[in-house]
Amino acid sequence: MKRAMTSILPPASPPFPLKVGARGSPLSVAQSGWLRRQLVSAHGHGPDTGEELAPFTAITTTGDRIQDRTLAEAGGKGLFTKELDDALLDGRIDCAIHSLKDVPTHLPDGIVLLAIPPRADVRDALITRDGRALSELPEGAHVGTASLRRAAQLRHARPDLRISPLRGNVGTRIGRLAAGDFDATVLALSGMGRLGVDSQPHCPLDPVAMPPAIGQGALAVTARAGDEAVAQAFARLSEPHTQITIAAERAFLTALDGSCRTATGAYARIEADGTLHLIVEALSGDGAQRFREEARLPGATTATAADLGASLGAGIRARAGAALDWS
Repeated sequence: MKRAMTSILPPASPPFPLKVGARGSPLSVAQSGWLRRQLVSAHGHGPDTGEELAPFTAITTTGDRIQDRTLAEAGGKGLFTKELDDALLDGRIDCAIHSLKDVPTHLPDGIVLLAIPPRADVRDALITRDGRALSELPEGAHVGTASLRRAAQLRHARPDLRISPLRGNVGTRIGRLAAGDFDATVLALSGMGRLGVDSQPHCPLDPVAMPPAIGQGALAVTARAGDEAVAQAFARLSEPHTQITIAAERAFLTALDGSCRTATGAYARIEADGTLHLIVEALSGDGAQRFREEARLPGATTATAADLGASLGAGIRARAGAALDWS
């Protein structure tokens, strides 16, 4: 059953200390630290009180343990969230901080998605040793990525490229590139910024031509269903435009029933006049077939944005039929 994002007025006395859990990767630790500081500051405390008021527990997930194959081969859904869900349900933590793109559209019973703070840059970036663009890579260049979406989009744009799996955290992937194992890789700009490695030579990829992962650039907070004190503590961090764009993208993925075996991307943004602009796509793994939809919706709300995303997803699924792997 799909869970709705809640938005409740914050209380006068938030439930500190609040036990926070997240993955132990360098990126997860960095972005969790940032969000914990934002949380305590939003309730009138200095950011240096984060360790005391929002103590942190690093939890290793199945996705962290798997380094010898792609996530699609390992099963895909929930590989970076299951152990955090278990820790929530058994009371070891009060909330979990995720990269939203790792959070399945269908959450386990007893878990809800609470708040999404302002979204960072949604774009992917091509990482090379000299910052060249995708069109400037030599013919047959070797690109490393474990993302089915990125691999399919790269193959669609440049069928000549040689693409191989590349797992590991951001530092590991940059290290493999520096060692000469690959000519390029692709990373999320938001993650590079949060880790402070955005000085690495790179070229941003056009999100219209190559829509990013659903929810890329956004953080998510999950908690136990019915824990109103925790929900209220995080309500001050929610940002309306982010909620609207995320609602559209996740509804699109839900309509496809997409998994890590489906190469899907979405790019939702709010234009200057308040119009929601949504571009979505699904591709075959080899990049040969691409199905895209695009629409604009003036005055969108989270509900109408979700309706639009679901409609575009249904349209792609109907057009693609058996051409794509929906498993």
